[in-house]
Amino acid sequence: MRARRRWFAVFVLTLSAVLVAPGAPALADPPGTGQPGEYRPVRGPSAPAEHRFLQKTMPGQTLPRHAYAQAADQARTLPAIGGRWTPSGPANIGGRIVGLALDPQLPDTLYAAAASGGLWRSTDAGRTFAPAWPDDMTQAMGAVAAAPDGTLYVGTGEANPGGGSVTYEGTGLYRSTDRGRSWQYAGLRDSGAIGAILVDPADPRRITVAATGSLYSPGGDRGVYQSTDGGRSWRRSLDVANEFTGAVDVQADPADPRRMYAVLWDHRRTPAKRTYGGVGSGVFRSLDGGASWQRLADGLPAAGAEVGRIGIGVSATEPGRLYAIVNHTEGPFAGFYTSPDAGNSWTRLPEPPELKDSQASYGWWFGKVWVDPGDSRHLHVAGVPLVTSKDGGRTWTADAVSTHVDHHAMIWDPRHPSRVYLGNDGGVYRSDAGGDGGWVKAEHEPYTQFYSAAITPQDPSRISGGTQDNGSLRSWNGQRFNEYLGGDGEENLINPEDRDNVFACYQYGNCFRSTDGGDNLTFFTPQTTADRRNWFTPVQFDPTDPKTLYYGGNVLNRSTDGGVSWTPISPDLTGGPGQDAYPYGTITTVSAAPSDPRTIWVGTDDGRVWLTRDLGGSWTKVLDGQPWVTRIAVSERDAGTAYVTLSGYRSGSRQAHVLTTRDAGQRWTDLSGNLPDAPVNDVVTGPGGLLYVATDQGVFTGHGWAGGHWLRLGRGLPMVPVDDLEYDRGARRLVAATFGRGLYELRTP
Repeated sequence: MRARRRWFAVFVLTLSAVLVAPGAPALADPPGTGQPGEYRPVRGPSAPAEHRFLQKTMPGQTLPRHAYAQAADQARTLPAIGGRWTPSGPANIGGRIVGLALDPQLPDTLYAAAASGGLWRSTDAGRTFAPAWPDDMTQAMGAVAAAPDGTLYVGTGEANPGGGSVTYEGTGLYRSTDRGRSWQYAGLRDSGAIGAILVDPADPRRITVAATGSLYSPGGDRGVYQSTDGGRSWRRSLDVANEFTGAVDVQADPADPRRMYAVLWDHRRTPAKRTYGGVGSGVFRSLDGGASWQRLADGLPAAGAEVGRIGIGVSATEPGRLYAIVNHTEGPFAGFYTSPDAGNSWTRLPEPPELKDSQASYGWWFGKVWVDPGDSRHLHVAGVPLVTSKDGGRTWTADAVSTHVDHHAMIWDPRHPSRVYLGNDGGVYRSDAGGDGGWVKAEHEPYTQFYSAAITPQDPSRISGGTQDNGSLRSWNGQRFNEYLGGDGEENLINPEDRDNVFACYQYGNCFRSTDGGDNLTFFTPQTTADRRNWFTPVQFDPTDPKTLYYGGNVLNRSTDGGVSWTPISPDLTGGPGQDAYPYGTITTVSAAPSDPRTIWVGTDDGRVWLTRDLGGSWTKVLDGQPWVTRIAVSERDAGTAYVTLSGYRSGSRQAHVLTTRDAGQRWTDLSGNLPDAPVNDVVTGPGGLLYVATDQGVFTGHGWAGGHWLRLGRGLPMVPVDDLEYDRGARRLVAATFGRGLYELRTP
């Protein structure tokens, strides 16, 4: 089972952050199904899997510059009401780590930057982590570095561009002189994302930064920037070729710190396509501490549209020895190179399958080469598995078993020459064998990215949820929070009347049911009818009878026997796939009325809301022309009263994020009011007409009849996207699934 789980993870789990390739072969039987040979997963749409990104944009637009930061500023102005949010876990799973740094003065002190979970500090050699970043600042991280005097620098905004997922932009560089207790802004607000920070070992105020730039909008702070006063003023020392070129890495030669290397990279993402390479991509060298730069060319690929992300490694023990991994614009591996003379000339090395396959078809997700500071021929390269060479890149081995997959950060501890720390999509690991095995995972690292949560009033201790790249997790039947279905965890459900009856899905509506708490899973998607299924496919209980469930592809399916058999009860409720399959033409939310089991509301990714009052016998389109519909909540007492939430950051005119109707969709009222201008991801109804909404900037509450006056709900919830809310009305317990800080819960007023 362990081998099968790991193989499934390597083949499927990593697709969350990137894409499911069109025409992908059927996958191996996932862990726990007990049905080898019967499992044939459904496939995604023919276009690139941009679901998460498309959800956050307005039709025909991209993400506006500063949209996330501006919405966060709006959120901070709203007063808070209610009690304090408390973390519910998990602490043992982890999440994507994009940067690592060691404290130069304190032994065994390590800093880890989580992609959308802030900065964390360990004082016990990577065993446990505690927050080292304010909860009320952006949690999107790109890089972290420590100066010789202990000063910390953090670059916000993730430089890895993702595929089906979204990576959030940041608000510049920050500095801390007290090891993360307090932070000061240090410039480069328009950098979008920061890929690397280099601190002069002789002068902690002299710093060099790789400003990657916005993935979505042109211009801004891009290229290599230098400051001689700790970030109070900046000079761009390496300019970029075009408005979508940015610097993704900068390194210094340990033998000569004035000799520096930088990587520039063209990268751009729109709702219809992504371009992860171009004529601006290349490796550059400075011989004067970054004052001037020249492109390195002899033996490396010439500048061109096909040159994608490049990763470089610099030797500490063999001055002038360099390594570079090059990927194609479309993502596949394009070559591994070495230079013996500080980049004057390059040789392309053999391409064994272990190295080539490690990049899969999305080398732009990695772009890292790490050289052992004690051995110039001992290399590690980031990929789906970690790949290692002990002969300078001539031969390679791949390790997809010892750690989680998808690697992004590595650092050696100079106090322990064989000790290496590794950051990947599963968190932080430590090896005391030079990274050649012996990996030990951190025990406490509470920064998991959740897409969904599930609870049951029958047992408050039971909670599950779907996560980015860490599968579907549960709090029972083993260590508190253990994975019971692989892939990207999507929809999760727990029967409110039978805690052992659970449901879990991974991407594109591949869904399973279980009657023993998830130990054994039965794949039921083939019993449903649909031409298209969303990355996150909705599955919901009927609130009056948990044996009745609904499953939304592009048509709505209904089951009356607990998910064993399914019947379509609607026509195609979408406008079909759009140009280049955007929008996808799928159902995104289903809500049956608690007061009338014959009334069902449905929302779609192309902005439509449908209503049936006769269990699908007839359907009425009651709303059209909106952004992506994220959720619908129906009044407990009136089947004709509903609340609709909409996604999308927009530029220019302000549009609704929350709508309500009290007459079954004949008239609609905008309740957005003073909500931050950010996507609203979920809405649930509370007592006394209260509404609770989950947004990209936290959770807010207001009365459904109060015309859009909102307050922040509770205290202690980090400034992190919240994708899902689950509410136990009897206990007044609200659970929030955050995309970067795990699960939180609150007893509502």
